[in-house]
Amino acid sequence: MPSPLPGSPAGPAFIRTLALVGAAAAGRTCLAEALLARSGAIATPGTLERGSTVSDHDPLERRMQHSLNATVMHMHHADTRIHFIDTPGGPDFLGQSLPALEAVETAAVVINAAVGIEPMTLRMMDYAAARHLDRLIIVNKIDAPGVDLAALLAQIQDTFGRECLAVNLPDAGATRVVDCFFNREGHSDFGSVDTAHRALVEQVVDVDEAWLDRYLNDGDVDAGELHAPLEQALREGHLIPVCFVSAKSGAGVAELLDIIVKLLPNPTEANPPDFLNGEGEAAVPMQADPDPGKHVLAHVFKVTVDPYVGRMGIFRVYQGTVTKDSQLYIGDSRKPFKVGRLFMLQGKDTVEVASALPGDIVAVAKVDDIHFDAVLHDAADDDHIHLKPLDFPKPVHGLAIEPKRHGDEQRMWEILTKLVDEDPCLKVEHAAATNETIVYGLGELHLRVLLDRLREVYKFEVNTRPPRIAYRETVTAPAEGHHRHKKQTGGAGQFGEVFLRIEPLPRGAGFEFLDQVKGGTIPNQFIPAVEKGVREVLAGGAIAGCPVVDVRVTVYDGKHHSVDSKEIAFVTAGKKAFMAAIREARPIVLEPIVHIEITAPDNTMGDIAGDLASRRGVVNGTTNGAPGTMIVRGLAPLSELSGYQLRLNALTSGQGRYTIDLSHYDAVPPSVQQQLVSQFQVKDED
Repeated sequence: MPSPLPGSPAGPAFIRTLALVGAAAAGRTCLAEALLARSGAIATPGTLERGSTVSDHDPLERRMQHSLNATVMHMHHADTRIHFIDTPGGPDFLGQSLPALEAVETAAVVINAAVGIEPMTLRMMDYAAARHLDRLIIVNKIDAPGVDLAALLAQIQDTFGRECLAVNLPDAGATRVVDCFFNREGHSDFGSVDTAHRALVEQVVDVDEAWLDRYLNDGDVDAGELHAPLEQALREGHLIPVCFVSAKSGAGVAELLDIIVKLLPNPTEANPPDFLNGEGEAAVPMQADPDPGKHVLAHVFKVTVDPYVGRMGIFRVYQGTVTKDSQLYIGDSRKPFKVGRLFMLQGKDTVEVASALPGDIVAVAKVDDIHFDAVLHDAADDDHIHLKPLDFPKPVHGLAIEPKRHGDEQRMWEILTKLVDEDPCLKVEHAAATNETIVYGLGELHLRVLLDRLREVYKFEVNTRPPRIAYRETVTAPAEGHHRHKKQTGGAGQFGEVFLRIEPLPRGAGFEFLDQVKGGTIPNQFIPAVEKGVREVLAGGAIAGCPVVDVRVTVYDGKHHSVDSKEIAFVTAGKKAFMAAIREARPIVLEPIVHIEITAPDNTMGDIAGDLASRRGVVNGTTNGAPGTMIVRGLAPLSELSGYQLRLNALTSGQGRYTIDLSHYDAVPPSVQQQLVSQFQVKDED
């Protein structure tokens, strides 16, 4: 039977949730180890070098010494249960980092003191603000050689606002930290503690007129009495606490635990999540009530699919109490599932629990229908409740993939589907135009990790290549074609003759086939055979091996033989007559043109526009994005955007990102057409 965990909370007021986010190499995983060890959840901190951390438990993570997945952990401190999620810092793994923000009250943005503010720091601060989360900035590695912590705090305030105030300060050469919220006495490496204390108190009382009057009249107030205005300041973003820590030496780790318990919000104090009731434009905002006694509302923010353990859904409880044997619905499903066993997670380990309250992060296993972003509930009337969707970056980095062993296509698709279920920023599709299976991710590393998982976890070998560009062929002038197919090999022969004309149709019109044969020169039963021959050319191409589009074919005459005319003869005649007409109709090759939207720092716009022009692209306009950024919208040939993210990273110091959507097809330049035609002719001859 599941037993209560040590220090089980008396209610939601004794629960805290936070996600450790930020740039790669900021030390989040080592910080998680230090917190777990300090709280007594583990005996000693693990290390990345030994592959012994609770967080980076995946074999790939241990080999790469790099976080690839969001990992859920928990600990207890001062009668409070703390759930926290360690997230990857690479931009290729936002599909793991962003959903973690759905499950917590606080985004703890970790900054490497030796490096400072990085692009992912900016992005995660923006994402957290957009979701109305409380934000905490943790400056890690404060004892790194040569760091200027005072200058870094000034940089943080210049970047994110004067509301970023230190709640503790490094002291004794960053070997320890001193509290400056509850404490006003003493000195730090930055100078007087009293100065920092007064700045914090003034920022907090500024949100409450009564407290502000009291502060102005009395000259000071007891910070221990400021809980309510403090939580209001955190909710409104009027205060973003900054704290200092060294996960390696342990300086500030105990103080960080106290900050989490004493200053950060519990589930009843933070801004409520953005639930919606209904679909589409009819959806109306609603709030979950963190009351353990109400009906259940929970949100699945992560799914794992292990080849040995099976599917596990990890969810945050927002309302009600989930217990063993609870009957829960998944979204709009009409059939509930029974919670057989309920787990809290400690990295890869599971701890069975009897119940979960609002604020708790728990998991259920072996529920096949559970999926990412599902809302779990125990009332059938709640089947149209969902969370406001996250704004995920669109995966545009594609790779064509096929099994090394013929006949394994179905198994490959099943495995890819499982991997996509685990990461909302992965996409797999079958491109009918090129007959390829293509996986899309956020970057080269993202897809390389996917291939490693295929090989190492699922023991499945694949071949990969860049996706083929879905070129098309069409005609630009009317023309006529004729072919007589006659074959005599002894006995009954083959005979069929076809006259047809072709003409271009507007872009996107597709294909039309008209029968205008008079007098039965081609009997009606052979007209479908003529169309079949024409469609073979449509599929296989006439000049460059690409599908033919936007053309009308009219069959108007022909001949037949009462004995030798057969279906195969008119298929061949129709095919060759169509190819002859195309060659006289000024054929061209079309390429896909995509809408491209680029978000980047505004001081890089000139370089981006110039680079886009070098790729045969055009800029249609720009608009202001977040502070310091611009959004460029334009058109570009898809063939010119291979590896574009790498180029964009170089132009923007890693801060740029882009999305694409198909706009239309347009003619390729003559030099490109000549190359495609010559390649097809060589292949045809082979």
